[in-house]
Amino acid sequence: MKRFAFASSALLVLALAAPSAFAQGKPAQTPAVKATPTAGQAPAAPARFVKTVKGIATIELIRTPSRKIGGEMVTLLKIRNTSPLAISLLKVDEYWYDKKNKVVTGDTQAHRKPFLAGEIIEITMKAPLKPDLYASNYMFSHAGGEIKLKTVKKFE
Repeated sequence: MKRFAFASSALLVLALAAPSAFAQGKPAQTPAVKATPTAGQAPAAPARFVKTVKGIATIELIRTPSRKIGGEMVTLLKIRNTSPLAISLLKVDEYWYDKKNKVVTGDTQAHRKPFLAGEIIEITMKAPLKPDLYASNYMFSHAGGEIKLKTVKKFE
């Protein structure tokens, strides 16, 4: 009889304690914020997959003259994708040389979003200013291979 009384009292305590132990409070209700586009902007488009170039991609480049700004040599590059597909992970390396054709300094910039066909982007290269900078050169690459470059005066 003592066993039965002990077991029943233990079950009663567990039955009363279980709901409070497993009870979950409701999360605080936050007011729903509806994303509305501001004036002149289209609503955000859903994410989609884009086919990208594998192998050689083609681009056109407009290079503005380099300028000394503060302690840096700044060059603005305007690039247009002339490939039929998007370019994935476009990377630009800039190398600055002295009069003896030795690399003095440089910069690397990457365009991380897919560079869609026909799209025009601007990349700003910033290399530390050195007293013996003479000329610069650029190397373009992407995740799927090489870049074939054409320098132009303006995009047509």
